[in-house]
Amino acid sequence: MAEPHRVRDALRASMTAWATLTVRDDQARVTLAPDLDVLAPQLDAIDPGWSLTWACDHPAPPIVRARLSVLGATREGLATAHTLPDAKLAALADLARAYGVTPTSDPVWVEYDPDDGANTSELETDTPTPPPTIDRPLPPQPPRDPQMEKARRHIEDLLEQLKVAGRGGEAARILMRGYGETLEESRAIYKDLHALLKG
Repeated sequence: MAEPHRVRDALRASMTAWATLTVRDDQARVTLAPDLDVLAPQLDAIDPGWSLTWACDHPAPPIVRARLSVLGATREGLATAHTLPDAKLAALADLARAYGVTPTSDPVWVEYDPDDGANTSELETDTPTPPPTIDRPLPPQPPRDPQMEKARRHIEDLLEQLKVAGRGGEAARILMRGYGETLEESRAIYKDLHALLKG
């Protein structure tokens, strides 16, 4: 079947972003990951109803689960990183491995500035090297806030409606920032998604 091959090619072509996994003083360990702005248009062409959802399994350090549904098939990735956005990128990279796409370079150490972040300007994204090995033990899951769980369910229900309406890709871009770390943030994200559905 050619379709999973097209998804694999889209993921491989989008491996142009860098996720900061850990920071030590003025050094950061970074890994190559898919760039959603590059990936989304390619997935739109493969399946206009595709969707990408995120779940934060642990807030500090952030552990994020990414779930990609394309052409009726769903794959998940799980990763931890320095910040929530970095954990999302790393989870997307882990998800790509489920399609057989591995980073073209091992995680590397680069200079890190608290204001500017990791300096990845001199890193190449197309130099083939052996794929990295990853050990990621999971910490115990903290108790969940019932109100946040309810907000998450509302967002997921709305996401399903957007997916049916063929707007899963646009919704995934809104959810790059997650489901919100507070009830107010979750409500704001819900409003953005609701506006997308009505628009």
